[in-house]
Amino acid sequence: MIGNDIIDLSVAKLESNWQRRGFLEKQFTEKEQQLILTASNPFVLVWKFWSMKEAAYKVYAQQNEIRFFAPKKFDCLLISENEGLVNFKDQIFYTSSIVTRHYIFTLASLEKAIKAYSKFVMPQFIDRMIKIKLQDVTAFSAKEIKQKKTKNRAPVYYYKDILLTKSCSISHHGNYGVFSLLYN
Repeated sequence: MIGNDIIDLSVAKLESNWQRRGFLEKQFTEKEQQLILTASNPFVLVWKFWSMKEAAYKVYAQQNEIRFFAPKKFDCLLISENEGLVNFKDQIFYTSSIVTRHYIFTLASLEKAIKAYSKFVMPQFIDRMIKIKLQDVTAFSAKEIKQKKTKNRAPVYYYKDILLTKSCSISHHGNYGVFSLLYN
């Protein structure tokens, strides 16, 4: 299973005041709060941790077919500039993040080394581009590939009754969209 998240930093800067009273305390563990407050760029670290939590949550939600909101319970640990771990309950999620001056993208999985396909696209073209990618790897017509949703609203793709995706995660925020796939 995989999960992803993307944050448009210009939108986050305009629409979210992470410095407002109580925000950090509600979303982040004490250890994360200390790292944020002492970071050279606390704004970026807030959204990197948020992206890591969201990507890990998507994996957990797919695996357990439940939806909930509890970001503080997902505990982030930075391993390197781009790699991290997220702990939740008895599971560890491995994350890999790309941080640019425009966006933060994170991919999470239960395995340390995973071969997922991710593609950045304009948000309005995500579904079409997923179908084109699946057409390329399966030879089934993109026009006949259909998206369905699981109980917890995770996307899965089918050609007739044939499941084409092991795991699919879609994210969009502001001007950025991305999808990540594990295919059958």
